[in-house]
Amino acid sequence: MGENASFWESLIYAHPTCTTWKQEAEGSIYHLASILFVVGFMGGSGFFGLLYVFSLLGLGFLCSSVWAWLDVCAADIFSWNFVLFAICFVQFIYVTYQVRSVAFDREFQELYSALFQPLGISLTVYRKIVLCCDAEVITLEKEHCYAMQGKTPIDKLSLLVSGRIRVTVDGEFLHYIFPLQFLDSPEWDSLRPTEEGIFQVTLTAETDCRYVAWRRKKLYLLFAKHRFISRLFSILIGSDIAEKLYALNDRVHVGQGFRYDIRLPNFYHVALPESPPVPPARRSHQLQRGSPRPPAGTHCGSFLSP
Repeated sequence: MGENASFWESLIYAHPTCTTWKQEAEGSIYHLASILFVVGFMGGSGFFGLLYVFSLLGLGFLCSSVWAWLDVCAADIFSWNFVLFAICFVQFIYVTYQVRSVAFDREFQELYSALFQPLGISLTVYRKIVLCCDAEVITLEKEHCYAMQGKTPIDKLSLLVSGRIRVTVDGEFLHYIFPLQFLDSPEWDSLRPTEEGIFQVTLTAETDCRYVAWRRKKLYLLFAKHRFISRLFSILIGSDIAEKLYALNDRVHVGQGFRYDIRLPNFYHVALPESPPVPPARRSHQLQRGSPRPPAGTHCGSFLSP
């Protein structure tokens, strides 16, 4: 205990306290280094935030090295600051190389800016997603089919980049697919990873289209390695399916006040005006004459079977 106490006392009281302070301020190089440190630590995250931080901190350590060499004439202060400057410089070069290595073609860059960047997806994660589709954008010419009802197998997941796709079933129009929407999100969501299936709708290009396609097995392998990407696609696919369902719900009408509601696939909702209330005396008279009662739990005029 005595040895430990003497060690701490020597560490704390070994140097005399400052009784007098220097009247003159340090040189401009020292203050420039301090300003660079303050501004440098205000950087954000991501690649460009790292470039900002390492560039300003490196300049700050370089100024401190110059200050220690010219004004203080202290080899140890100069050595430490110069080592820190070298570390920041190496980190800056490394991050710059990473930024250049994740450069994409114009269509993939636009796709990132429109869909993935607003969700806070980093370029490194987006690069894994792009590499999974082999960084390829596929062209579908006008009036050519992406999938045919009852024939095309469900073996990929595709995202429309440009153009417009028409969805039909038995020749009847259902809805359109627009850019930044998945072509086969309902089919993808309807199958388990080990199951196989075929399209129940026909997808035809109304204009020249461009889309990105991920092979089913390859995409599931990516999901197994990166759970974050799996959750990301789950959210994107769920949102896409919801948009398609609402588009169907707004378009499908059956005339004469009938409106089909996709959330109740076995019923048609009837928008009929409410009948005027029957007075109690007349109601009892009708019942005495044998008028039929509605079944319990049924609201007449609300739902009809198709």
